[in-house]
Amino acid sequence: MTERKPGFSTLAVHAGSVPDAATGARATPIYQTTSFVFEDVDQAAALFGLQAFGNIYTRITNPTTAVLEGRIASLEGGTAALAVASGHAAQLGVFHTIMQPGDEFIASTKLYGGSINQFNQSFKSFGWNVKWADPDDIASFEKALSPKTKAIFVESIANPGGIITDMEPLAEIAKKAGIPLIVDNTLATPYLCRPFEHGADIVVHSLTKFMGGHGNSMGGAIVDGGTFDWSASDKFPLVSQPRPEYQGIIIHETFGNFGFAIACRVLGLRDLGAALSPFNAFQILTGIETLPLRMEKHCANALEVASFLDNHPAVEWVCYAGLKSDPGYKLHQKYAPKGAGAVFTFGVKGGYDAGVELVGRAELLSHVANIGDTRSLIIHPASTTHRQLSDEQRVSAGAGPEVVRLSIGIEDAEDIIGDLEQGLAAS
Repeated sequence: MTERKPGFSTLAVHAGSVPDAATGARATPIYQTTSFVFEDVDQAAALFGLQAFGNIYTRITNPTTAVLEGRIASLEGGTAALAVASGHAAQLGVFHTIMQPGDEFIASTKLYGGSINQFNQSFKSFGWNVKWADPDDIASFEKALSPKTKAIFVESIANPGGIITDMEPLAEIAKKAGIPLIVDNTLATPYLCRPFEHGADIVVHSLTKFMGGHGNSMGGAIVDGGTFDWSASDKFPLVSQPRPEYQGIIIHETFGNFGFAIACRVLGLRDLGAALSPFNAFQILTGIETLPLRMEKHCANALEVASFLDNHPAVEWVCYAGLKSDPGYKLHQKYAPKGAGAVFTFGVKGGYDAGVELVGRAELLSHVANIGDTRSLIIHPASTTHRQLSDEQRVSAGAGPEVVRLSIGIEDAEDIIGDLEQGLAAS
């Protein structure tokens, strides 16, 4: 057998899957079942005690979902992955595993508005506290560190502005502090950027977006990089200390470089219950097979559309790292040289009212609260996705009153531009 390492496109089609042993089916079957029959009492006891791998209940493991997890881990270059019900569920699963009441984490101010709200509001119920730092000022992350800090969280390409984060100096800060760097790689996908190669320890995804790619299925993922030493201190007891519900097993000691993914599954997913349905896992798997083709087209179209907007008299500014004039162009070349992504923002002259009017006049572009679809999408964040934030928070997140966000699809670029042109002329 050849020793050749498969390329990305090959992995996107084949990683994690083999023909079905029972039927020979080439496509991964949808195992639409809640539970699985045990061979005998001893096997059941071993599964429940983490002494053997296998299926117990679809809330914890499922064969269809397992293929998806294997494929995502392979594409990201991680040791293991856990698929869950949504991107927010992935974030909750990660922080549930590393945080205790009273703990803190540092997050970039350039984040999806829903994440900002989750961190500022919902996480308070768990006693988890967020400190905010500016990715344009790397030193602000170091200044925010305290003895209670348990992680740094950033997006590789930030939503909504498409701003690329300089991950390597943040990885150094996290390493020095003995905490993991968590990177949301939703907008980039591993086709454009693999955060583990730049010092990240954990990667999360909203699979709902570019990974699934067709706007038809919700999903999220946690990927373990296998690089962080969870036993180096007593900061992370769920992973490094004996677990009473599993007869005193120390998860990191037992499972090594994929121990964090195991902990998220058997301590988080088991009890929090944010399981991914097998049908959605199947849909996302099918989407991933065309990920390289779609991302190439997404990025080519986005660059063409951004260039058009950059020269339009009704546009104040364009924030897209693929433009050579953009401040983030060098970071794009460093972290995502195959493309700067398909999501970006621009400022329309006339402010809030003009932004709302432009969105309302779109015909080809769909006005939806989503990104990463094959279809081109448009939204005015200040009146929708970032509405729950204060004016100051919206501006900090790149969602000021004049901002319009685009998620460029795989249609013909000329048609996308034509729709924007008529909308801008009218507004």
